[in-house]
Amino acid sequence: MRRERNFGLDLVRAIAITLVVLSHATFFFVQDSENLIVVLIRTMGAVGVDLFFVLSGFLIGGILLKEIEQKRTKFSNLLTFWKRRWWRTLPNYFLILLINIGILYVFSKDLPDTIGSYFVFLQNFSDPQSEFFTESWSLSIEEYAYLILPFLLFCGFFVFKDRENSVFLWATLAVILMGFLLKIQFYMNTDSLSQKNWSSMFRKVVIYRLDAIYIGFLLVYLMRHWPDFFQRFKLGFLLLGGSVFAATHLLIYIANIQPETHLYFFVFMYLPLISMSCGLLFPYAIGMKRSGTFNGLIYFVSTRSYAIYLVNFSAILLCFYYFVDLNSASLMMKIGLCTIYLLLTLSISNLVYTYFEKPILNYRDRKLR
Repeated sequence: MRRERNFGLDLVRAIAITLVVLSHATFFFVQDSENLIVVLIRTMGAVGVDLFFVLSGFLIGGILLKEIEQKRTKFSNLLTFWKRRWWRTLPNYFLILLINIGILYVFSKDLPDTIGSYFVFLQNFSDPQSEFFTESWSLSIEEYAYLILPFLLFCGFFVFKDRENSVFLWATLAVILMGFLLKIQFYMNTDSLSQKNWSSMFRKVVIYRLDAIYIGFLLVYLMRHWPDFFQRFKLGFLLLGGSVFAATHLLIYIANIQPETHLYFFVFMYLPLISMSCGLLFPYAIGMKRSGTFNGLIYFVSTRSYAIYLVNFSAILLCFYYFVDLNSASLMMKIGLCTIYLLLTLSISNLVYTYFEKPILNYRDRKLR
């Protein structure tokens, strides 16, 4: 199974989840902070999620293009695609959702009034979600991305027979355009936002973020149709992506660009620039060879990344707050607790992957080839 995986994409996945977990680890030391190092680490954690989005779009778009190549463009094929996605994403999600509900019950905390919406991924569809199970916001975006564009694609395949590749491109561009129009509506009806409010009201809301995944669709389409071009200039794309990423954040720092003063930048420019700079890494990453030294570690982290993402914050980190007053804890105690947090995250996610996620995926692969 390990030989079937792409090492470069596994590395991307491992980097993304590492950025997320390290950003969460800073909460053992400070809550809200303007310290440059803390802000940088937490910014990179947010970038890790965007990297996941582009990677998901790249992989799912590749699966759909393979369906097109093999002439599997009937609605029965769409249903099989959805079933495979749901077997991949839903069991882990519902398991950790129930665990989070149980944690609140044990510590006599009230469930949010919107708890029912979490079972149908509506907790952040068009409005900010509650503070409960906060990391679930990205799962809602991914689930609707898997529903909306693939459905439109297969409708297009039915209408425009023998033009499936054109349908894939134009439907993707059309949905991205629809998202842009929704962003215009958001911008026109919003006066000013703090960084935190921008994140909850815009960055983590489904209808404004689907384009992050669909950029991955466009990328895999372009790389499939012009493979020689992307292979030839893969290092150039890597350097360009890194330059765009660095220049964007350097501009924000030097010019002190904030949502309160430059809302248009954070609505229309910042997130697409981050997604595109992440995407430019893929032509280089996809051709990377395995590393004998770190291959096992990268494989371990990559395969357990979904479980790590779901368990690390709400199910593990926040539990420390019920037992320890971190504000009054010594530095050595905070370091010790952070170390325990990292070990628990790896151990519990490994248990979830080994005894829950992997058996379900094996069952899926037997039933839905």
